[in-house]
Amino acid sequence: MRLPAGRRPKVRGRVAALDRKLMQRVAATDSWAFDHLLPGLSRAANHSMLWMAISAGLAVSGDKWARRAALRGLTSIAVASATANIVAKGLTRRGRPQGETPVLRRLIPAPVTTSFPSGHAASAAAFATGVALEMPLLAIPVGALAAAVGASRVVTGVHYPSDVLAGFALGTTAGAVTLRWWPLRPTQPAEAARPRRDAPASRTGQGVVLALNEAAGTTSADLAARLREELPDAKIIDVPPGEDIAPPLRCAAPGARILGVAGGDGTINVAAGIAMESGRPLLIIPAGTFNHFATDLGVHSAEDALTALRAGDAVLVDVGIAGQRHFVNTSSTGVYADLVHAREQLESGLGKWPAVLFALARVLRHSHPTDLVVNGRRRRLWLLFAGNCRYEPPGFAPSYRPDLSDGKLDIRIVDAGPPLARARLLAAVLTGTLGRSRVYKASTVTSIGLASAAGEPLRLSVDGEAIDAGTALLLTKRPDGLLVYRPADA
Repeated sequence: MRLPAGRRPKVRGRVAALDRKLMQRVAATDSWAFDHLLPGLSRAANHSMLWMAISAGLAVSGDKWARRAALRGLTSIAVASATANIVAKGLTRRGRPQGETPVLRRLIPAPVTTSFPSGHAASAAAFATGVALEMPLLAIPVGALAAAVGASRVVTGVHYPSDVLAGFALGTTAGAVTLRWWPLRPTQPAEAARPRRDAPASRTGQGVVLALNEAAGTTSADLAARLREELPDAKIIDVPPGEDIAPPLRCAAPGARILGVAGGDGTINVAAGIAMESGRPLLIIPAGTFNHFATDLGVHSAEDALTALRAGDAVLVDVGIAGQRHFVNTSSTGVYADLVHAREQLESGLGKWPAVLFALARVLRHSHPTDLVVNGRRRRLWLLFAGNCRYEPPGFAPSYRPDLSDGKLDIRIVDAGPPLARARLLAAVLTGTLGRSRVYKASTVTSIGLASAAGEPLRLSVDGEAIDAGTALLLTKRPDGLLVYRPADA
């Protein structure tokens, strides 16, 4: 409820009086933590360096959820920092506290921006919220650290308590707002065909041929050594960076009962095609950067995969076809294919995550709509996304699949034909309302025909790999599917 105009000054006066009283009490408190610990923590949080360091630790941990937590935390900071420092501070113009702060606690140089709200508190709460959304186990430690950063701003005399509380509220809201653009991915795996299918069981790796892609994002010498220890009777093929995994795997397939692969989604894509050609079940060891398919399947680690192999637990899942190529996750054309192509050009020099960011900036600046013929109808599109099975949530950011064997393709189209389509697209993305925009269409189908309106080869992204396809192709499903190992409790 909005306060009457006459009461607002009284409320502000009471808040200001309470702020001054609390500041005086804090300044008069003799505490080693106040004199040494909290001022150091406050300096560590300058320019969000503390949160960036924690994010780096999460990112290199090798845990998929930790990487997601780091990315959501930094995204939340970006939203909170822009709102606090560009919008809120410019509107309030509140001066910094003028009380006496003990010399040991003073920050040098002192902040010169306006006081309300606390940008440090906003960034701290935003990061803690973003991380906690992805990894609830970290909510208490990261939340406590964020609270300490907020308290440090009062202890060092650069913010009033109400500045910090407002920053906390703003940051928590910023973290929650990220869900509008980037929904949470459930931890439980997708459904698959029922009943479960029997597959050959192998406790020591007898009959297994496993190709290990050394160029995959989380492949390591430790993983290779562990697989050789756990599967002493398996034939493990090390594929060095830059070499194609398909020839050695295809050559070894006739002599194997089970094909296996350690790598990311692109590697799994190749292995899936060979497994279906040879009629062999596929063992997946998730070792890529994102591991979308393995995560949906419920195989989160080498231990999960080996548990399923030893028990002979498997399921039959769908595989999509884009012309002559298989895909286990997605196939797209338009700006997404351009994004993948640009990322691949930059990745060797910058690394994957920086390359994605630079590629996105380049694509948004220079891309143009694609003229396609879709099921015989000519259309001008920014994007045509085809998912292998229906993705959730609806809207622009498909994150996960509730079922890996529903027989459908998830088609999402961003239309460039309506007036001001680019502006409407950007506005809908920024406000998280693309799912209700007139430039966006979604449907589930069993097949869809695509052709280049100009007669040029279609550029596709197939499971994250950019390829040039023919001038026309059919997106559909392979009828016999793929038999893949998955633990019984997934």
